[in-house]
Amino acid sequence: MIFVGNDWAEDHHDVLVMNEAGKKLAARRLPEGVAGVSAFHALLAEHAEDPREVMVGIETDHGLWVASLVAAGYRVYAVNPKAVSRYRDRHHVGGGKSDTGDAKVLADLVRTDAHNHRVVAGDSDQVQGIKVLARAQQSLVWLRTRETNRLRNALRDFYPAALAAFEDLHDRDALAVLSRAPDPETAARLTRPKLRAALRAGGRRRNLDTVTERIHAVLRTEQLHAPEAVAAAYASVVTAQVAIITAVNTQLTELEAQLERRFEQHPDADILLSLPGLSDVLGARVLGEFGDDPERFTDAKSRRNYAGTSPITIASGKKRAVLARHARNTRLYDAIDQWAFCSLQPSLGARAYYDQRRAAGDTHHQALRALGNHWVGILHGCLIHRTPYDEHTAWGHRQPLAA
Repeated sequence: MIFVGNDWAEDHHDVLVMNEAGKKLAARRLPEGVAGVSAFHALLAEHAEDPREVMVGIETDHGLWVASLVAAGYRVYAVNPKAVSRYRDRHHVGGGKSDTGDAKVLADLVRTDAHNHRVVAGDSDQVQGIKVLARAQQSLVWLRTRETNRLRNALRDFYPAALAAFEDLHDRDALAVLSRAPDPETAARLTRPKLRAALRAGGRRRNLDTVTERIHAVLRTEQLHAPEAVAAAYASVVTAQVAIITAVNTQLTELEAQLERRFEQHPDADILLSLPGLSDVLGARVLGEFGDDPERFTDAKSRRNYAGTSPITIASGKKRAVLARHARNTRLYDAIDQWAFCSLQPSLGARAYYDQRRAAGDTHHQALRALGNHWVGILHGCLIHRTPYDEHTAWGHRQPLAA
């Protein structure tokens, strides 16, 4: 076996090769791209005949460079940069740092402690595409939330009637009306026919007259007014924010349609969709982050640890504390948190488990985290055995929690 440390940067890679005794065999700075990968292969071919004899440590798990190493058959370990920093302190307590030094640390790490780290998964191209779409969809949702909050802040300062009229500012009704009436003076002049036409143009078809009457009444209520120049400036801000949110909504719709189509074509889709609370979009996010390599997670515990739903125990002497795991895949954790919440209504077992946790003293989020942790274990069992979810099997054996 030979061990390789790969300290990567945007335009180059520092590579160090060592043998099982820790002796340096070679060190090289390689460029990014095809030329660098070719040089990497040529360098390792001088010291190993079989790619399976090569273990590579690197501080990332994605990108074309990592994908090319995995495709070549090397055993690639993606190591968290925080872990690398701790290993660096073992070798250099003085605080020095260099790219070549980090390459050596990474090579030593996979030589001595590879069993404590996870090999980069050999996910299928299909699930990698789902992951790209799912992350883009989630990023657009976060972007819409930020822009909606900015719109809400602007309306709060000069147009509070709009906040009373619309519960969700990214909803089609709110965007349709605010695009026609971005300030309170214009809104007060909106007649019922014009307001009705705006709502219809925004896509509303049902309860059109009832909604028109309600919004018309709210927008014409008395409210405090900002100076004319200030109100005009805020109106421009509202117009810009409405245009941004509308564009994001359009792209989200198109992206989600692609994501649902790709997800439903995956072999694991039927299993994930059998689980209560998982829709096409949420299921795609869970599948994309977990991947579909059957050897990635050896047991349910390792899957839960990766998801960040399992607690960590801190024990020293007579002190012992069980805390939430904060070093985690935030995108996956967010998806599982939503999954747990969405499962409360369709699954009687999930609802009972959540209520038991609350009765035992857990807060809402603590109970959801525990429920999400349980769902991850159930998902692991379903994927391992290739069987769909069964409510009785999943929850029938559980005993009530101790008070």
